[in-house]
Amino acid sequence: MKDQVRVLGIDDAPFKFGDVEVPIVGAMLRSPSYLEAVMTSSVTVDGDDASAKVITMVSSSRYREQIKLILIDGVSLGGFNVVDIGEILERTGIPVATVTRDLPDTEEMSTALKKHFTDWERRLDIIGGRELRMVATKHSPLFVSSVGLSEGELVRTMEGCTVLGVLPEPIRVAHLIATAIVRGESKGDA
Repeated sequence: MKDQVRVLGIDDAPFKFGDVEVPIVGAMLRSPSYLEAVMTSSVTVDGDDASAKVITMVSSSRYREQIKLILIDGVSLGGFNVVDIGEILERTGIPVATVTRDLPDTEEMSTALKKHFTDWERRLDIIGGRELRMVATKHSPLFVSSVGLSEGELVRTMEGCTVLGVLPEPIRVAHLIATAIVRGESKGDA
């Protein structure tokens, strides 16, 4: 991908498990760090609408044609509202990656899903359906699952939009905005 590519980072706001919905924020940055647009939506806590909500948020945006990569903080939004990156790519035509700082404990996730959801197999299939790769950064590694672009393109794009620390700036900015929406001010622990 080219320099100054536009990347949309998506993160959810803080929530309590008694909440029905949680806001999600999309921050579109022209790499490395020029904020060009902010989008919002909401997802059902522990629901099954995260993929559809991301698709609608992106597809209905006037910036849709400019977005070259969607980065999502983790494999789910709003608890276990699992994001199907293959479906998002198919419906929007935009490459998608989930990004996390820590290697997910799939055994722990499986146990939690089995305990709380009748459709746990479907959710677990989506979570485990994509290869999770470790991507080295200047600080600590990230764990990434992606569709629609090569590993080299993904790494170059993530490096190009990471300013300080380990997280790509679009995800960091989305986190700050989402936190401020709920708590009144941001907290920099994305």
